[in-house]
Amino acid sequence: MSLDGKDTAARTVAADAERLIGLSEQLHANPETAWEEHDSSRWVAEALAEVGYDVTPSYLGLETAFHATIGSGPFRLGLCAEYDALPGLGHACGHNLISAITVGAARALAPLADAAGLTIEVYGTPAEEGGGGKIELLERGAFRDLDLAMMAHPAPVDVAEAEPFAVSHSHVEYRGKASHAAAYPEQGVNAADAFTIAQVAIGMLRQQLPPSVRVHGVMTNGGEAPNAIPAHTEGRWYVRAESLAQLAETEDRVWKCFQAGALATGAALEITPESKPYAEFRTYQPALDAYVRNATDLGRVFDQGTPARRMNRASTDMGNVSQVVNAIHPYVGIGSLPALNHQPEFAAHCVGGDAEKALLDTATALAWTALDMAVAR
Repeated sequence: MSLDGKDTAARTVAADAERLIGLSEQLHANPETAWEEHDSSRWVAEALAEVGYDVTPSYLGLETAFHATIGSGPFRLGLCAEYDALPGLGHACGHNLISAITVGAARALAPLADAAGLTIEVYGTPAEEGGGGKIELLERGAFRDLDLAMMAHPAPVDVAEAEPFAVSHSHVEYRGKASHAAAYPEQGVNAADAFTIAQVAIGMLRQQLPPSVRVHGVMTNGGEAPNAIPAHTEGRWYVRAESLAQLAETEDRVWKCFQAGALATGAALEITPESKPYAEFRTYQPALDAYVRNATDLGRVFDQGTPARRMNRASTDMGNVSQVVNAIHPYVGIGSLPALNHQPEFAAHCVGGDAEKALLDTATALAWTALDMAVAR
C-alpha cells in the first residue's frame, strides 16, 4: 500500500478519536468478567457495524464472542479484541484499550481493504483472564486460515515482543467432614488443613523448580465458622512454565503437593481444569519488525530492559492462536509507572491522556502494519 494509504488510515484514526476514546471509557466504566461480557461485546461489535462490517454475534456458539468481516482480498488479516475485566479490579489489565485499539485499526482499514488486497476479520474474544476464550474459538474452527493475527496489549512501557509463559488454570477442592472443633474434633476431617499442607508443600517445592516456572493461587473458600472443622475448601491455582511441555512436567509435581494434603488429612481431593492450557507465544518476526518500524515512526519508544517491561511475560490465550497462524502481540505503554498491570492504580491509568495517546498511536501502527504485510505477501 502506498504512503497515501497509510496517510488515509492515520487520518481515519484521528477522525475517529472521539468515538474510540468513548468506547474505551464506556467499557472501562462497565467492567464485565469472563463469559459475562454481554454489553461489552455488543458495544465493540456495534462500533464495527457502523462502518460496514458484517457482524456475526454469538460466534460459533459462544454468547459473548463475535466475528466481523469486511473486504474480499487474498490476504486474510485477523484482529483480536479482548474486553473481559478482572474480578474485583475492573479493567486493571486494560482490555478496554485492547478493544478500542482493535476497533480503531479495523475502522481505519475498512475503506482500504479491497484496494490493499485485504479480507479483514475482527474476532471478539471473551474470557482471556482465565477462561481461554480464544482456545474455545480455535477448537470450533476460528482463526485457522488467517495469514496474520494481531492485537496489542496495554503495559507500563512499550515492549515489542510477547514472551508469555504457558499456563494452566485449575479449580482445587477438598471435601472433609464437619464437626464441633472443641467438643468432637476427632470426628472431623479438616479440609482447611489439607489446603495448608498443600500450600506448605508447594512452598518447599519452589526451591527445586526452574526459574522459568511460576506456581500461585488463592483459597476462595476456607471454611465457615471457627468453631466448626471445615468440611469444604476451594481454591484457584495457576501453574506457569516456558512451554506446554515444561508445564505438563511441572503440573505433575504440583498436583502431588495437593495429593499430600489429601493423604495427610483424609480429605477427598478434586482438581478441575478451568480452561485448556494457554500456550507459549510464537512471534511472526516480519510482522513484528513492521510494527516496530511503524510504531517508532509514530514516536513510540520501546523499553530496553527495565523491570517494567516484564508484562510481556504474562500468559495469554493469544499464544494458542500463534501456534496455528502467524501472529504478533506487542505491548503499548500507558505511562502508568509505578502502577503495574493487575493493580487498581493501573486501572485508573487505562483512561485519560497517556492511555488515549497509546490507543490512537497503536491503532494507527497496527493498521499500517497490516498494509505493509498485505503488500509483502
